[in-house]
Amino acid sequence: MVKALKQRKQVDNNFKWRVNDLVANDELWKQDHEEIKGEITAFVKLKEDFTSSASNLLKVLNERSRLGQKLETLLVYAIMKFHEDQTNATYQGLQEQAKQTAVKLQSVVSFIEPALLSMDEVTLNAYIDEEEGLKLYRHYFEDLLRQKEHILSPEMEEMLAEAHEIGSAASDIYDMIADADMKFGEVKDENGETVELTHGRYSRLIESKNRDVRKQAFKTMYDAYIKQKNTIAAAYNASVKADIFFSSQRKYGSAQEAALSGYNIPIEVYTNLIEAVHEALPAMHRYVRLRKKALGVDELHMYDVYTPIIAAADTKCDYDKAKDTVLKALAVLGDDYVTKVREAYNSGWIDVYENEGKHSGAYSWGAYGAHPFVLLNYEDKIADMFTLAHELGHAMHSYYTWSTQPYLYGDYTIFLAEVASTVNETLLMNYLRKTVDDKTMSLYLINYFLDQFKGTLIRQTMFAEFEMLTHKMAEEGQPLTTESLSVLYKRLTALYFGDGIVIDDEISFEWSRIPHFYSAFYVYQYSTGFSAAVAFARAIEKDPSAVEKYKQFLKSGSSDYSINILKKAGVDMSRPEPVREALKLFEELVGDMERLLA
Repeated sequence: MVKALKQRKQVDNNFKWRVNDLVANDELWKQDHEEIKGEITAFVKLKEDFTSSASNLLKVLNERSRLGQKLETLLVYAIMKFHEDQTNATYQGLQEQAKQTAVKLQSVVSFIEPALLSMDEVTLNAYIDEEEGLKLYRHYFEDLLRQKEHILSPEMEEMLAEAHEIGSAASDIYDMIADADMKFGEVKDENGETVELTHGRYSRLIESKNRDVRKQAFKTMYDAYIKQKNTIAAAYNASVKADIFFSSQRKYGSAQEAALSGYNIPIEVYTNLIEAVHEALPAMHRYVRLRKKALGVDELHMYDVYTPIIAAADTKCDYDKAKDTVLKALAVLGDDYVTKVREAYNSGWIDVYENEGKHSGAYSWGAYGAHPFVLLNYEDKIADMFTLAHELGHAMHSYYTWSTQPYLYGDYTIFLAEVASTVNETLLMNYLRKTVDDKTMSLYLINYFLDQFKGTLIRQTMFAEFEMLTHKMAEEGQPLTTESLSVLYKRLTALYFGDGIVIDDEISFEWSRIPHFYSAFYVYQYSTGFSAAVAFARAIEKDPSAVEKYKQFLKSGSSDYSINILKKAGVDMSRPEPVREALKLFEELVGDMERLLA
């Protein structure tokens, strides 16, 4: 008998997030949406002579923020309701309406920055001194002037704002293929029962102790993607070309430069990361050989890299146990932090279990002015407990930022986004390693931590190198086809994993399974964030005073440049040392496991 997923309406409300904390109901959403469309139209009237006085300038900037916050709430509501069940046409429609309105707002406000850049800086500084409310915008003005040469005329800015909807089409198409249209068939699980293969179940089955189950899940999943390889390659090619188009229009030397410049991140941070990981690949290859030996297989395959090396006594972890353990692990961050985590558990912040049509994976999101939300697809395993801790890190980062910063600085850059989440995971690992006295489980946790390094620091760097090379290929006029993408991906896999593993043909198509590739030059920040998080976690464990520095980081939002925010909190990511130190810990853990297994 096939185990079908529950429909959304069959899921217990205790395990659903309360998106209605954002907007009470669909009717109110529609009213607010119609209202903001009128307000956006009215905003155009403020364009005339808005730089003629400090008070006019403040009025325009404040009104843009108000409209942005209001629309953000509507957009987040519509998308999150759609993510509950992506077969629901109602919310598919609402999110499309909200996205179109967002494009309209971007277009309408696009006159502001070119006009500010055309102002005399002496006049602008005089306005700041004259109007108290403009002092809030000082960092915003500084950051804007830094990018002056890449801001275009008002007409070009309006055109690019409207073109963004076209530019994001490749990502939307990919999401619909991978999450809504694709069916992965059926496989037999560890109990010999036939189950429908889904994104959520694949992550569990690929970790199965039963090698036949792993192999079957691997080949069945990739078979579905290979059948769509040409369509997905076309979508990715379109996404890369969109990146290149927007970067060239803004007069950047490359799409990579454009992506990093937005957050004032030197390209050397990216290239230094790849070089540092390349230096540490011998330790990665040792780990691969150790995995092969520990599993006792003649050949190690790509479907063997996720199953735990150590057959621990009990790796199941239900949701209640996970909540309790995570809470204890995060106690080192103080009472106020723990109190908010309890609120997240009990007040509708978290959507826990997979259901039919639900968005795959996990994330934390929300809108300024409300509490954050967390989407999970919980499968009752230790890895899911770490995912809970991870997404709560994101949520708490948002909570502290929203509670401290104005809407203008109420977000945080992608460069900082993975730090808080990985700090939580590292603190959870440290707690478990201290409290577990069973040798087998201790080995299992070392193995798990090594896999976190492999998956978050090393593998994401491989993804980052793939992105860098594919964009370079396209910029040089080389075609991005199914064949060229697969050849490149297989070469990188062999480089990163070494000769101790069989590079199965299917893995050449893994690029087709990575949704983050549609947000160009995003994934390297998992690696840099992981490195910064290891530094924070080590400091917190050693010195209680480091907790306050860390919370200042959580409260900073985007009120300064990302590099500066980390530096103030004690972690200097402008240098390669945090990455190298994290990789040294990886090598030490490999050595520990080698000795314990011997």
